[in-house]
Amino acid sequence: MSILINKNTKVVVQGITGRDGAFHAQKMKAYGTNVVAGVSPGKAGQNLEGIPIFNSVGDAREATGANASVIFVPAPYAADAILEASYAGIELVVAITEGVPVKDMIRVMPVLRQRGTQLIGPNCPGLITPGECMIGILPGNIFKTGNVGLMSRSGTLTYEVVNLLTENEMGQTTCIGIGGDPVAGLYYQELLQLFENDPDTKGVVLIGEIGGDAEEQAARFIKERMTKPVVAFIAGQTAPPGKRMGHAGAIISSGTGTAEEKIKAFAEAGVPVAKEPSQIPGLLKRLLDK
Repeated sequence: MSILINKNTKVVVQGITGRDGAFHAQKMKAYGTNVVAGVSPGKAGQNLEGIPIFNSVGDAREATGANASVIFVPAPYAADAILEASYAGIELVVAITEGVPVKDMIRVMPVLRQRGTQLIGPNCPGLITPGECMIGILPGNIFKTGNVGLMSRSGTLTYEVVNLLTENEMGQTTCIGIGGDPVAGLYYQELLQLFENDPDTKGVVLIGEIGGDAEEQAARFIKERMTKPVVAFIAGQTAPPGKRMGHAGAIISSGTGTAEEKIKAFAEAGVPVAKEPSQIPGLLKRLLDK
């Protein structure tokens, strides 16, 4: 099994006629993802490599039964694109767009919660269930079917760690890049619960970074509610306080959000924390072999 997406997921690409949307729509389709439609206002009736294009998400869903959307719409319009997908009845929205204003996401999130729409992102690489479905901009060739779940605030670290897992014959159930923005969709606790409930996921890798307290909250959740082994890695351990490093959310302020605090929280929860990514496969294998 997997979480969130599988071979039956039907994907609509919002912004499919843009440069990035067109490129990645074809990449997703080539991977085997069931890309059933694209959306670009005013271009209904056209198609991209056999993918039909509609004026709205509502039209696309009615015609194809799409239940997931991926957004390649420019930042000023991304929030409205997310809302359009939600109001059309799309169950899972993956917002790749970076630079979405925080105030826009603050406006969007209550609507999504009320409507029961699940969101990954914004400013994320997407997610993949290897061999079944890939939604986003992930390099599909490095993933391998297996029993390890992975979630990460960093896209590039996702790729590095997945490649290490695959090289060590540790395939994955589902891998999710949750993005590094201060206001975002599904985060560690929700995803940990999904992995906990997935019978095929035997262990989980959590990749965090400095800034905020999401990792500390995840550590408490793991201690109280997880029965499956979790291994963590925290990026930004040498970042100076007050300096933004990479993501908008990756900043240490007022003495909080430091790598030391996060590592301590995981240690108290019994979660091994790798000092560097290359240690992750070995730490997880030892836990899985117990």
